[in-house]
Formats: sequence, C-alpha cells, structure tokens
Amino acid sequence: MKASPADQNELLRLQTADTRLQQLQHAEANLPQTAELAALAPDVDAIRSRWIARTGELDDARTELKRAESDVEVVEARIARDSGRLQHTSSVKDVQALETELTALRRRRSDLEEIELTVMERIEELETLVNDIDEERTVLGGRVDALEAARAEEKGKLDAQREALAKDRAAIAGALPADLVELYEKQRARYGIGAALLVRGVSMGSNVKLNESDLAVIRRAAPDDVVLCPDSSAILIRNEESGL
Repeated sequence: MKASPADQNELLRLQTADTRLQQLQHAEANLPQTAELAALAPDVDAIRSRWIARTGELDDARTELKRAESDVEVVEARIARDSGRLQHTSSVKDVQALETELTALRRRRSDLEEIELTVMERIEELETLVNDIDEERTVLGGRVDALEAARAEEKGKLDAQREALAKDRAAIAGALPADLVELYEKQRARYGIGAALLVRGVSMGSNVKLNESDLAVIRRAAPDDVVLCPDSSAILIRNEESGL
C-alpha cells in the first residue's frame, strides 16, 4: 500500500487519540467512587436487613398490642354486663354464678393488662432500636449519596473529554485516505496498536529494537510505502528520528 509520509504521520495523532480514548474508558470503569460504593454495599445490605427484621418485629408487637387491647375491651364489657345483672338479680344461684364469672373475668383482665404492659415495653425497645437503625441508615445513605454524586460528576467530566476527543479523532480520520484508515483500524483491532513511530531503530509499538535484517528491508522501502512493524504489526511511521 502507498500513502504519503504526511498522511502516515497523521496516523500517530489518530493512535494518540485512540490511546487516550481507551484511557478515558478505563478511568470511567475504575472510578474510585465505584470501588468505595462496592465496599459499602455489604454494610448497606446489612443495615437494610436489620431494619426489615426490626420493623417486622415492631409491626408484630403493635398487632399483638391491638389484639390484647381488644381482648381487654371485650372482658371489660362482660364485666360491666355481669355487674349490671348482679345488681338486678335476687337469685342466690345467679349471684354466685355471676360473682364466680366476675372473679374469672377480673383475673383475665389482669392477665391481659400484664400482657399489654409487656408488649408496650417491647414496642418501646423496638422503636428505640428502629430509630437507631434509621440514624445509621441516614448516615450511611449520606455517604452513598455523596459518593454517587461525586462519581456522576467525574463521569460527566470524562464523558465530555471523550466526546471532544471523539470529534477530533473523526476529523483526523476523515482527512486521511480511506484505505490507510482501514488498514490502521484492522491492525489496531487485531493487535491493539494501529500505528507506531520508529525511533532510532526501536519500534514504539513493541518497544523492541529491530534487528538489522528488518531495518534493511525498511531502509529499502520508499517513503510512501506503508510498512508494518515486524514485532507489533502496527503501521510503522518513519521520520528523521527513525535512525535509518
């Protein structure tokens, strides 16, 4: 393939742009905030699990309290009913039965009130625990929000750089012969580097000094011949620094 030395030299700008684009992509994929968020994820999950467990217990305790309160209301209604009957009956047998039932009902009410007190104490404990967990979640959530905001800001900066660089790259590639760009893209896709400068006999594509037989072949090539690096397979760019 033939291409003017000037066009070949422009491939170095193209390669620089592509290398920088890869660096930006790598930087975005490895933002420090992402690692910090990943490190916090187990804590976030643990606190969420604790919150779910404790709020579940609190809901159950409140349900139990409502049930006990309802049972107390039923017992008190029966006590009121039986007390009223007791005041209006003259039957000894009925009086004995009612007094026996009232004694049992009062005992039942006392038991239910003990249950109410125990459950209320448990609710108070659970509310304290849930509040403590909520405070932990707020603090941790603040750290997560701050990290996510910082990551979004950094990502925005990198995206802006990448967009500007992509435009520059497109302008460089658009000004070069299509077949030269096609070869460059092919070599870069296969080997990672599309073009590299030859500096004092050393290929910047492989950072290896070429042997004399390879250098002899390159010396015989015309300035507009497109030469590939024997080590990296990148298009080898020759100039006054190449040492030929």
